[in-house]
This record gives sequence, structure tokens and C-alpha cells, in this order.
Amino acid sequence: MKYGWSRRDFLLRGCAGVCAMGAASSLGWPFGGLVRSAGAETTPNENEAIKEVMFYDNLDTLRVQCQICPKECIVADQERGYCGNKENRGGIYYTLVYSRCCAAHVDPIEKKPLFHYLPGSQAFSISTAGCNFECRFCQNWQISQFRPEDVDDFTLTPGDVANLARARGCATVAYTYGEPVVFYTYMYDVASAAREQGIGSVMISNGYIKEKPLRKLCEVLTGVKIDLKAFTERFYKETCSGELAPVLDALECLHDIGIWLEIVVLLVPTLNDSDEELRTMAQWVVDKLGANVPMHFTRFHPTYKIKNLPPTPVGTLDRAREIALEAGVRFAYVGNVPGHRGENTYCPQCANVLIRRLGFHVLSNALAHTSGGAECPNCHTPIPGVWS
Repeated sequence: MKYGWSRRDFLLRGCAGVCAMGAASSLGWPFGGLVRSAGAETTPNENEAIKEVMFYDNLDTLRVQCQICPKECIVADQERGYCGNKENRGGIYYTLVYSRCCAAHVDPIEKKPLFHYLPGSQAFSISTAGCNFECRFCQNWQISQFRPEDVDDFTLTPGDVANLARARGCATVAYTYGEPVVFYTYMYDVASAAREQGIGSVMISNGYIKEKPLRKLCEVLTGVKIDLKAFTERFYKETCSGELAPVLDALECLHDIGIWLEIVVLLVPTLNDSDEELRTMAQWVVDKLGANVPMHFTRFHPTYKIKNLPPTPVGTLDRAREIALEAGVRFAYVGNVPGHRGENTYCPQCANVLIRRLGFHVLSNALAHTSGGAECPNCHTPIPGVWS
């Protein structure tokens, strides 16, 4: 185990520190005694990191085609797919990041953000390197845009993650920071191990995933947050190197499955914040997913490859929230503006403040719990979510 930090170490670990801002408790890097007490290694084990991928097809001449995300990468022998963390070895497609975390922290669930999912609880949050998008505004690009060999990482098996989450009093494991779709096999096994210990799992994702693996994954998840980057194919193509249509398909699939879902829209000035686009997006959510899916409109800050634009004006976030409410969204939030009234949860019937927040912290929770969930104590309107 290394104790001296090079400049590269400092930058990479600084990134992980940013990921953990606002966390109730950080586990440190790379866990030190906590990992050793869980039986895990601080140096990645090659046998633990290499495992056959779930969902791929064998083609001719030892080629494979990944079936996890809509990119459907065709990968020749000894090559990797777009995400950079899966490799074809002799016609068998392997993940290179199984049990190979590059970030792990205890975070408030509100940081994900999930506002209707066990408010005030903690989530054991993990990530590996890699992504199937390249968002030009990515705040965690030192994780998402790096290959496994380019980051400092450490071994946490699925059982280790479940044990650490339980030891730290976390109700949930969150797959976050980078893009969990690209470490699908590891995420599925961690979620299965966590479920055995009565611990939930939430995927914090761009939603760029095919239907079959998504349905399989939701068998072991308890909630999903999707970043809806914009509502135009142009933005997805030019700013994220992705597509909008498959994300909308995934959102409809999640609605059909019935798993708890929340949506986040990061508003980037001049790129995805027009009234027309926001109105079309909000109406689609109401029509296709229902009025009870919370929408979070969050503030952009210049980073990565978009540094020429200013932070999102608060007035833009206010306008987005009002547009969503007018379209029929019952729970619309403002994010990345600590202290804003749009952080609170209000009863959609009587406007009573149900959950009051400041940043990632719950200041008060007035929800009345019932046998079927929770309701407003004032007018008894049912409030959808995962409350226990």
C-alpha cells in the first residue's frame, strides 16, 4: 500500500473527494483498516477484476457484440468496447472492473438526488472507471472518462460492499459517480449480495441501457435515478455522444416495471434550457410516466470541456420548475442551490411543507406513515415514494 502521493494521485483522489462533498461520512482512501477488516485487498486482484460479462453475443472470427447498452459495440479479439472497461479475450467478453472500485463513500441519499426514497438515510456509494457517454459537462470525468488502468482502485467484492454498507448503517448501496451501466455485471452481483442482507440498491444512471438487461437488473434494485440530459437528439449527439430515443425507451420500461423512479435534468445555459424544450419534456414525463415521477432541475457549473458558459441562473431553474408544475408534474425540485425553497417537498393538494431540506440534509420530515406508504398529515393526500 502506497502512502506517498504523486501529483497524479492527488488529482485522482481530489476527484473522489469532490464526489463525496456533503457526505455524512467519508470512508477515506483507499479505506485503510475498513477494507482490511472486511477481508478485502487494497491492491486489485486480477482474478477478482476479470469476470465474464452478462449480456453479449458471440459473432464470427472471435468477435463479440455487447448487448448491455444501445451502442451494441462489436468488439474484435483483444479489443475493448466504447466504455473501455470490457475486453474480448478469445471470443469471451470480460469486464475488467469486477470488484475494482475507484471511488467509495457514504453519502446522504439526497445527494443522488433521490428525494422520495428513505429521506435522511445513508447510501454506500461506489463506482468503477468507464462510461458509455462522454458528456462535455461531466463533473466526474476523472472517473467516467478514464480506463481501469488509469485510475487508482482497490478490491471490494460484492460481499465486501454489502458488509461495509451494513457496518456503516447504510440502508442502500448506490451505483453512482461514473456510469453503472458499464459495470453492469458487478452492480448486479453487489445488488444481489446487498439484498440478502436486507439492504436496498439504487442505480444513478444516464439510462442508456437496453430493455432485457434493464428488466433483469430491476429484479435486484429498489430505485433508479435517471439523468435526462435534454429533450433533443442534437444535444445528446453533440454534447453527450449518445442518443435520446433509447433513454426515453428505458424510462418507459422503468415505468412499466413499476420500480421507484426520479429524473434529474441538469440545465446548461443556452444548450437545453429553452421554455419550449422544457415544456415538451415535462409534458412527455406526465403523459408517458405519470405525474408522480419527481423531476429535479439542477444547476450547471462550468467544468470539463464546457468552461465558457456561466453557472445556470437561479431564475432559469425557477422557470423550469414552474413549467413542470404547470404541465402536471406533482413534485418538481431545484437542485444545486442550497437553501432554495424548491429543495422542499410540498403536498401537491394543500401545499403543506412535508420535507424541509438544506442542501443534502433533511431538516424536518412531517410525513405521516401509513400501512400503504405515507401521506400528508394535513389533508391525507397519499405521497408516492419509498418511505420504509
